[in-house]
Amino acid sequence: MIEWLGPNAGWLALAFLGVMLAVFASERFPPEMVAIGAVAVFLLTGLLDSSSMVGALANAAPLTIACMFVISAALVRTGAILEVSRFIQRRAGSNKALVIGSTFVLTVIVSAFMNNIPVVMILIPVITGIARDLNMAPSKLLLPLSYCAIMGGTCTLIGTSTNLVVDGAARQAGLEPFGIFEISVVGIAVSLAGMTYLAVIAPRILPDRKDFSLLDGASESRFITDARIPEGSSLIGKAPSEVPFLKLRDLRLLDVVRNSQTLRHEADQIELRAGDRLVLESPMSEVLSLHRDGEVRVGSDDLDDVNESRAVLVEAVVGPGSRLTGAPLKSYRLRRRFGVYVVAVHRHGGEINEHIGRIRLNPGDSVLLEGTPEDIERLSRELGLVDLARPEDQAYRRERAPIAIAALLGVVVLAALNFMPIVGLAVIGVAIVLFSGCLDPEEAFDSIDWRILALIVAMLAIGASLQNTGAVQLVASAAAPLLSMASPLVLLILVYVTTSFMTETVTNNAVAIVMTPVAIALAMAAGLDPRPFVIVVMIGASAAFATPIGYQTNTLVYGPGHYRFIDYVKLGLPLNLIVMAVTVTLVPMIWPLNGAG
Repeated sequence: MIEWLGPNAGWLALAFLGVMLAVFASERFPPEMVAIGAVAVFLLTGLLDSSSMVGALANAAPLTIACMFVISAALVRTGAILEVSRFIQRRAGSNKALVIGSTFVLTVIVSAFMNNIPVVMILIPVITGIARDLNMAPSKLLLPLSYCAIMGGTCTLIGTSTNLVVDGAARQAGLEPFGIFEISVVGIAVSLAGMTYLAVIAPRILPDRKDFSLLDGASESRFITDARIPEGSSLIGKAPSEVPFLKLRDLRLLDVVRNSQTLRHEADQIELRAGDRLVLESPMSEVLSLHRDGEVRVGSDDLDDVNESRAVLVEAVVGPGSRLTGAPLKSYRLRRRFGVYVVAVHRHGGEINEHIGRIRLNPGDSVLLEGTPEDIERLSRELGLVDLARPEDQAYRRERAPIAIAALLGVVVLAALNFMPIVGLAVIGVAIVLFSGCLDPEEAFDSIDWRILALIVAMLAIGASLQNTGAVQLVASAAAPLLSMASPLVLLILVYVTTSFMTETVTNNAVAIVMTPVAIALAMAAGLDPRPFVIVVMIGASAAFATPIGYQTNTLVYGPGHYRFIDYVKLGLPLNLIVMAVTVTLVPMIWPLNGAG
């Protein structure tokens, strides 16, 4: 601590915290980058010392989360979840309500024990297939799928990384660790209430957009694509205004690129040459027509065509944590690495006005890929894309599925019996799935979302600084007048509402780490047991239903469901209120606020 800061250290820490949260909300930079930058600022100003920063690495939460990523990946790679889903669908038969209801119950149960992002990534094509078989719009089912995964994550300590982060921050503040099923009663009640609401209200509120895939050609979504003029093309020597397909009403010329130079402002006066790229905005039907006609070469790569005898076109969605975000598409060299190239890109709810190779993808963007099925499957798995095709043809290690399931059950059961801390059990579980061949080491490391881990470690360091500088106590002292007037229940609701509101606009793990010590300090200043306040932070930091950016699974279904922002508000805001009502009713009944009993 720099001595000149003195008693102002806490206020300065709070000021920096406010700036950091504002930058988080702006979404201008990746969350992990913002958090690491904040740590650097705190170190430079003396608000954080090196020992406290290193201490964040000793917290069990990041290692536990990394291990659960790997165990979750083993369940995915062995096809365990898909097999259970198929079994349920076979049992349900043609009963529409039973098929949908059982799939969503499965989602809640599975999400209680593994990372809900891969759960949703696996089930998006399953749900789309169910919708097709039942002649329903996927938009009626995909958002409830995300919501069920979120609610399932509140049922156990390992259901979501947010729960483990809150547990780690609470331990850092001196509280006893949480048991794996300690929050289960609240989580199950939240899930039952939420699913009941979704069963009654979702079919009435959600739009009926019956385009199962952009490849069906029915969608009005507009893609950005490149059309390169090959040698010998009949278009050479013509002005863009003379090109027949550029006269189509639904197709718009955005740019002409020649030798990496834009000719956007001269497009009306130039003559086209071999090698020129036409940057087009077009509906999917026109992209597919251009691709089939062969007059221009559509896509992002100048290399030789993929194996045409086995090439397929596949639509995929960029998942949260995908390795295809952050840099221009051309820098990933997808054709060299995977034998796949990008034909077109669509950004739901946003505009793209760039040459396709320069586009920087965001989570939720849709991409049209061409390549062999095996190459596309490998690219999707390694780089974090959700293949919207049916998953039946994917290569799973099904014979090892019982081992992956046993590893997860072993972690859960032994943790419930307090055999050893959950972090140790998780490491043992990882060893089992690796040595049994459920995953190979490269797949295991690829399955870990290092961005989330970097964010969590950085935010734990920030949390330590807030404690050490007295910033948390300053918040509690500033709230003292309110604490003297408000009842314990009102204070509990206030903590929940604040956490939930922040989670809708700021990454949930960051909110959880900031709010946990604040909730503990507020409770202790009011003479109350801090444990129930930490639990409402756990639930509130996950219960983000009202925006597509509040939780990563909401972003995942945004494009495939062809949703608009208002769809989330209409269905998600009442669900936020229901989850809050259930939580703040049950928590004081199970954990008395005054600590009695």
